[in-house]
Amino acid sequence: QVQLVESGGGLVQAGGSLRLSCAASVRSFSSYNMNWFRQAPGKEREFVARISRSGATTSYADSVKGRFTISRDNDKNTVYLQMNSLKPEDTAVYYCAVSNGWSPLTIDMNYWGKGTLVTVSS
Repeated sequence: QVQLVESGGGLVQAGGSLRLSCAASVRSFSSYNMNWFRQAPGKEREFVARISRSGATTSYADSVKGRFTISRDNDKNTVYLQMNSLKPEDTAVYYCAVSNGWSPLTIDMNYWGKGTLVTVSS
């Protein structure tokens, strides 16, 4: 059984920064690609960022490119999302997800966390 627990969300002013963490209870954490998604009120869940098993390869949604950075620590079974220059439109519940494949699609995720809320005030 895989358990993912996100943390680090909160209220921040526009232009500020937050760092999200996702701790995974899973055997062979390094054998999975890790992903961040978000879901704003009334909208569908959307891809934010993903990172390969070793951490060597990353991919970002255009809306966050240059502002967000995904990283992972395989010794700590944790993936991070550093979010800088936050905008009100970044307000959403942020979810981490585990995937075997390399895909930005929600349907291709194997396990999900319960999410952490990020609110960016203007």
